Amino acid sequence: MSDPLRVVADVNVLVSAIRTPTGLCGRLIDEALTGRWLPVISGQRIEELEDVLARPAFRNLLSDEEIARFVLGLRAVAELVDDPPPIEKQLTRDPGDDYLVALAREAHADGLISGDRDLLDLIDPDPPIWTPSIFMTMIRGG
Repeated sequence: MSDPLRVVADVNVLVSAIRTPTGLCGRLIDEALTGRWLPVISGQRIEELEDVLARPAFRNLLSDEEIARFVLGLRAVAELVDDPPPIEKQLTRDPGDDYLVALAREAHADGLISGDRDLLDLIDPDPPIWTPSIFMTMIRGG
């Protein structure tokens, strides 16, 4: 069996996974738990996830225990890498998304998963950027 794909997941994918564990993004995390792919994360990525999940919109949906369990599970299954250096030239329409591309490049990830149009609309991105649906098809051999 070949090594699993090493992939950076956008926070929007991770938030969708915790909000709807039986949905597409939740099933992607399940696939990571079985070794079908390897999430690549950094300290900044974890902090962003925790910040988003601490917002009032999520506080009514998720308990502190659910959030802590999810983050600990992600840390347990993921490859933790250093944060990338700052980008010198803007790569995406949204400068905040440049970090994801830089992280994937610096970590030599095989790709990036996102639902963000600012990333998905990039022409010939390096590394490739996949929607959750396309990535699920890829890792399931479709």
